Formats: sequence, C-alpha cells, structure tokens
Amino acid sequence: MWEQVLFIVWRESVEAILIVGIVYAWLRQADSRIGLRYLWLGVLAGLGLAGIVGAALMQADSWLQGDSQDIFQATMVLIACALIVQMVLWMRVHARHLKRELHEGLENAVQQTRFWGIAVLVAIAVAREGSETVVFLYGMGMAQLQMGGLWSFVSAAASGFGLALVTFFLMQLGSRVFSWKWFFRITETLLLLLACSLLISGVEKLMGLGALPTGMDPLWDTSAWLDDSAGVGGLLATFAGYRAWPAETMVIAFGLYWVTVLGLLSWQKRRQQRLQVAAQGGV
Repeated sequence: MWEQVLFIVWRESVEAILIVGIVYAWLRQADSRIGLRYLWLGVLAGLGLAGIVGAALMQADSWLQGDSQDIFQATMVLIACALIVQMVLWMRVHARHLKRELHEGLENAVQQTRFWGIAVLVAIAVAREGSETVVFLYGMGMAQLQMGGLWSFVSAAASGFGLALVTFFLMQLGSRVFSWKWFFRITETLLLLLACSLLISGVEKLMGLGALPTGMDPLWDTSAWLDDSAGVGGLLATFAGYRAWPAETMVIAFGLYWVTVLGLLSWQKRRQQRLQVAAQGGV
C-alpha cells in the first residue's frame, strides 16, 4: 500500500510543482514582484481548497457506520480510479502545450493588471492536483489507517513529496539528465495500471459486502506460479490489480477496464489527428 501512496504523491506533486515553477519563472523574468505575491497567495488558496476536500471526506466518513461506511469507501476508490483515467487523458492532450497555455494566461492577466487572475490560475491548478491527491489517498489509505499504519502512510506521502522536489530539480538540469516527455509517458502507464488496481480493490470490497455478485470464485488459481502476497506477485497486485485467486466478477471488471481505457486512448488519438489535419487545412 505504501508504494501506491508514494507514487501518487510523487506524480501529483510533480505536476503541481511544474505548474508553480512555470508561473514563478515567467513572473521572475517579467520582474513582476506583485505577481509573485499573488502567485504564493494562489498556492496557499489551492492548498486550502484541497484541505477542505480532505476534511469533507473525513467528516462524511465519520458520519457513516457499518456497511454504509464500507460502501462509501469502496465508492471513493472507484471514483479515484475514474479520476486517474481522466487525468491521464487530460494530460495527453494538454501536457505538450501546458507551458504555452500558462504563459498566455499570465500575459493576459499582467497586461490587464488583473493580478487576481494569476492567483486564481495557480489556485485552480494547485487545488485540482491537491484534491485529486486527497481523493486518491483517501481511497487507498483508509484501510491502512484502520489497521494502524498511520506512520507508514505519512512517511510514504512525505517521501513522495520529497521525491517530487528532487525530480523537478533534475528536470531543470536539461533533457540530458531527465526528460519531461519520458516522465509523462512512463507515469501515464503506471497510473493506468494503478487505476486498474484501485478498480479491482473497489470491486473486491463491494463483493465482500454483497453489493456485487462474485460469480465463479475462484475462477483460477495461479498462486503456485505467482503468489499475490509477496515478491513480484505482490508488486503486481499493488500496481496492476493482479490476483492469484480472482473471482469471475473481478476478471470481467479487469477486462472491461482495459477495453474501455484502450478504446478511449484510441479515440483520443484519432480525434487529435483529425484536429491537426483540420488545423493544417485551415492554414
């Protein structure tokens, strides 16, 4: 579980730090001290909004009891899965032009002396990444916290943030050391695998509550070749949803997930190609 927490905090923190770093560098180059003040105001506001989301989730969880609480937690795991897929699809479209889009927004704000626009721009970006992180960690962490793993949970989150700072620093040294393109490519794949793992965990929890049928259980047993409790099998269970004794419903969910994700990626690629052809034809 701690590997999932570390990875999510690392990936989401890198995105947030990247956005803040781009805005900071632009404002420093423009020698806009007032803009820098609004930048940090936006960062604080974004963190505050993410904190409110976290507090709301914890409050909602405390109101619920028994099966209702378990269903709520399982639902949040499934929501986290959907958010990860949505985030990957969004980044595949916007990552390439993120810097340019941010610069255009900053130029408009500074030209019109609307420095609050800078704060809002940064606050939305930070709140988006922070809120997603809160939902992801809530979905992954509640079971661990209930088992007394608070220190492991906090340590993994802190390590993920520290690793994000190191990653951002390395990326600033140039493409010879680290490549943004490969960073997004590799982490996109890992995120989609992690989303599948969350989906399987959510389905597994709903089956345990009787909210979903199990079908044939288990459908097969591969524990003799690859145990899902330790080693490579345990890593695959954490990051890809592997189960040595899967129920039929879990296998169906696994298959539907990848059919849907691959279909969305293919549709998105075709759509981008059509847009590029249309743009070239209009030039």
